[in-house]
Amino acid sequence: MSEIQDPQLLVDLLEARSPTGHEFEAQAVLDREFETTADAYEKDVMGNRIARINTSGDPIVMLAGHIDELGLIIKHIDKKGFLYFDVLGGHDISLISGRRVSILTDAGVVSGVTGKRAIHLMEPEDRKRVPKKHELWIDIGAKSDEEACERVSIGDPVVYDMGFERIHGTIATARAFDDKVGAYTAFEVLKRIQTSGEPMDAQLVAVGTTQEEIGTRGATTSAFSIAPHIGIAIDVGHATDHPDTDPRKHGLFKMGDGPIIGRGPNINPFVYKRLIEVATAEEIPYQIEAEPRPTGTDARAIQMAGPGVAASVVSIPLRYMHTPSEVLDLEDLENTVKLLVAFTKSLKTGEHGIW
Repeated sequence: MSEIQDPQLLVDLLEARSPTGHEFEAQAVLDREFETTADAYEKDVMGNRIARINTSGDPIVMLAGHIDELGLIIKHIDKKGFLYFDVLGGHDISLISGRRVSILTDAGVVSGVTGKRAIHLMEPEDRKRVPKKHELWIDIGAKSDEEACERVSIGDPVVYDMGFERIHGTIATARAFDDKVGAYTAFEVLKRIQTSGEPMDAQLVAVGTTQEEIGTRGATTSAFSIAPHIGIAIDVGHATDHPDTDPRKHGLFKMGDGPIIGRGPNINPFVYKRLIEVATAEEIPYQIEAEPRPTGTDARAIQMAGPGVAASVVSIPLRYMHTPSEVLDLEDLENTVKLLVAFTKSLKTGEHGIW
C-alpha cells in the first residue's frame, strides 16, 4: 500500500528533538495541533501533554504514547574542548561513535560528531572490544574548554542527527520511531474520532507522556491524575523477522502483519478480548505477544495507578529498536490507528474492564 502518505503529525514529531527529560520540541508540536482543538487540554509539571474529547463520557479511556527519545547528556568538557557524556535511556554503546549529533543548548542547536580512536591506531586486542562510555567524546570543532563553554554547557542534552526517510514503499526509517509513533497514534485516534462527529459513550484522553525511557515516569503521574477506567500504552514492539533473532526466545513478529496486541498479567482480559473482537470485525490484521511480567512500557505504570486501571499494550512492529535507524512499515501504523479508533467507539457506558 505505497499510496499511504507521510502523516504530517508523525513527521513533525519525528523532526522534534526530545531526549528524555527535555521533551520541549515534541511538546510544542502537540501544543500547536491540539491545544485549541481538543475539548480540554492540559500540561503538567512532568511535561505530559493531555488532550480530551467528550469530557463527560464514560468509560474514561487513556491512550498513551511517550514523546521522549534516547539521547546523551554533556557531563564533562576537557581542556582541549572535547565533550564527554552520559546516556539518556538504554543505548548500545557500540553504536554511538561516528554519528552526527545535535546538542540542544539554551542559545540554539550546536552540531557535533561522536568520536573515538580510529581503527588504524588501535592494537589488535582493542579492535575486538566495545569502548566504554568515558572513552567516547563529542567533537564540536572547539580548540579549548573556554571556546567550548561559550557554545555548550554541562547538562545540555544531545540527540542523533538522523531524520525520517522512506526506504521503499511503506517501509520507512527514523531515529525515534520509539515512540513518536505511539504518541502519533494516540493523538491521531483522538483527531479522527473528533472530526468524524459520530457520537460515542467513552471519554477519550490522548496523552503524550514524558521520561518513559528512564522509568515510565510521566505515565505514572498522568495516570494518577486522569484516573482512567481503561488505559492502553501504544509503543513499539520487536519485529523479529530479520537475521540474528530467535523466535523461540522472542516470538515471531513481522512487519506488515499488523499491530501486536499484548496478552499476560499486565493486560486486562476484558480489554484484550475487545481488541481482538474489534480487529476481527474490522478485518484488521494483528499479532499476539505473550507478556509474562510487567511490560517495559507505560502500561506497567498505568495498570497500578490509583485503585488500578484496565491496562493493555498495543505495539507497532519495529526493527532495530534503540538504534539511530529504526525501521517500520507505515501500513502497520495505519492499522494500529484504525484498531484503536474502532476499539474506543465500541465501548459502552459502564464497561470499565472489571473481570
